[in-house]
Amino acid sequence: MNAKKVKILFMISIAFLMIFLLPFHPLFGMQKVRLGYLQSDLHQLAVFVALEKGLFQQEGIDITIGGIFKAGPEEMTAFASGELDIGYVGEAPATVAVANKVADVKIIAQVNLEGSAIMVRKGSGIKSLKDLVGKTVAVPGYAQVQDFLLRKALTQVDIHIKSVNVIIIKPPEMIPALSTKQINGFVAWEPYPSKAITKGIGEVLMYSGEIWPKHPCCVIVVDSQFLQNYPDIIRRVLRVHVKATNFIKENFEEASKIGTRYTGMDLETVKLAMRHILYKYIPDKEGLLEYVTFLNKLSIIKIEESGEFVKKIIDENPLKCILKIK
Repeated sequence: MNAKKVKILFMISIAFLMIFLLPFHPLFGMQKVRLGYLQSDLHQLAVFVALEKGLFQQEGIDITIGGIFKAGPEEMTAFASGELDIGYVGEAPATVAVANKVADVKIIAQVNLEGSAIMVRKGSGIKSLKDLVGKTVAVPGYAQVQDFLLRKALTQVDIHIKSVNVIIIKPPEMIPALSTKQINGFVAWEPYPSKAITKGIGEVLMYSGEIWPKHPCCVIVVDSQFLQNYPDIIRRVLRVHVKATNFIKENFEEASKIGTRYTGMDLETVKLAMRHILYKYIPDKEGLLEYVTFLNKLSIIKIEESGEFVKKIIDENPLKCILKIK
């Protein structure tokens, strides 16, 4: 082969590399990943750690914040309109969105377990669940995990949900509403329960772990088409998530300071809140099955076979791949 042909083949090889390989190398830029998460939600501390410590960049991921949302349903609407690739979101809105064919996503990892509480106004005289009868209690949304926790808690003491005036208020507005006596209590995720405590406004009636031990809460979801097209990127994202989750467990003090920066809450509140959140990355299939069964019973979703639905919505393969689990 003469020198001219060798040169041509060399140039073709270089062109091939530039077209197919270099876009995925951090030095040359790569497929952008549009990430969403919930505003001031300490459950999602792992993503705050990942952003703060530059873990996405270390994995060669070009992260763009596609949205910071006040509630899970808003985030799922963004998935439905094609604005997000990956999101940290509550398991409840993700489940409802998929079941009702609003969005096509897969759960690829757990983010946390527990981390919510039923709160009442300090000095209100409400000391037990039975004292909530006839009272007004706020939840972030119907069919969300906090709504389920309230219903489950009341059922455990033979109180019908209709005996309580349940209304919807977004968590950032719950503490002011409690303070001005617009509501008697609320159910919310951390750090809002802890903030009500440190402000001297609220007190805990029950932590969610007392109602439903180790219940699932937030998860990572990915657009199904993105998962199919970019499996390597998803594995990199999961490596970041595992590193960030382990960092939280091993570096409580530093992780809590990161939590203050991303939630706007004071350090005392964040530390108190973190003690009631379990940061995990293995999906809780049994917990999701219980929740799907509950949603089905209320006709919020209509699933013929809950077990099959759980198998379809959770894709454990990418996480198993990086953890080397068969």
